[in-house]
Amino acid sequence: MIGAIIGDIAGSIYEGRRTVRFEGFFGPDHFPTDDTILTLATMEVLLDGGDYGEAYHRWGRQNPHKGYGGRFRMWLQSNRPAPYGSYGNGAGMRVSPVGWYFDTWEEVLAEAERSAEVTHNHPEGIKGAQAIAGAIFLARTVKDKEVMRSTLASHFGYDLDRHIDKRQIDRKWDETCQGTVPLAILAFLDSADFEDAVYKGIHIGWDSDTIACMAGAIAEAYYDDIPVYMIDEALNRLPVEYIALVERFYTSLAKRLSS
Repeated sequence: MIGAIIGDIAGSIYEGRRTVRFEGFFGPDHFPTDDTILTLATMEVLLDGGDYGEAYHRWGRQNPHKGYGGRFRMWLQSNRPAPYGSYGNGAGMRVSPVGWYFDTWEEVLAEAERSAEVTHNHPEGIKGAQAIAGAIFLARTVKDKEVMRSTLASHFGYDLDRHIDKRQIDRKWDETCQGTVPLAILAFLDSADFEDAVYKGIHIGWDSDTIACMAGAIAEAYYDDIPVYMIDEALNRLPVEYIALVERFYTSLAKRLSS
C-alpha cells in the first residue's frame, strides 16, 4: 500500500546507518527499494490472481539492483526458484496489501502465509508476514492500539510491552522477521500520526527502509490520513505503469470495502 511505499522510500537513504542523523523524508537521493517492488507484486497477485512466487520472481528480475538480500538475489537468478527457508523481513515488507484485501483475521493470516511461503517458508518468516498483515487488519477494523498490542503479542509471541524511544543504540544489524517486525509494530504503537510512525521507524536505524515500510503500512490503516505531500513524493518516484497499478488496487479495494 502507499503507506509501505512511503516508508520504504523515506527510509531508503538511511539503510545501514547504526545511528540516524535525520535529513528529511524525501530528497533527490531517496528511491524505491525492493520493499516497494515486491509490495507492487503482491498488489498484482491480489488483483489479477496468479502465483506469488512467479510474480515476485518476475518483478524482481524486471527491477534489478533494488537492494535485495543475498539469498533472494540467488533465488531471482534461479530458473527453478524454490522456497529456501528464509526468516528475513522480506516476508513482512511485501505483505501489506493482504492486510486490506480480506474480511476476517483468519483469511488475512492464511493469505499472508501463502505470500510468504514461496520464499520465506521458515516459521519465523511466515509469522513475520502474518504479524504485519494482522496488524494492518486490526488497525483498520479495531482501531485500538492497546487491543492491537495485546492481540499481536499473545498471538505471535512478540515482546510489545515496551517503547522504542529509549532503545539501545548499539543494536546490531538485523534483517530477520523476529528482530525487525516487533520494532516496526512498536514504531507504529508509539506514534502520534502517520508521519511520526515513519519517522520513528527510520530512527531505529540499520534496516531503516524496511522497518519504516512496515510501520508506515500499519499507520496508514490506523490513521487514515497521510499527508498529501508524502503521497505525491512517493508516487513521483514510480514509473507511470506502477502508479496505474497502485490506483487500480485502491479502486478495487474501495469497491470491496463498500460491498
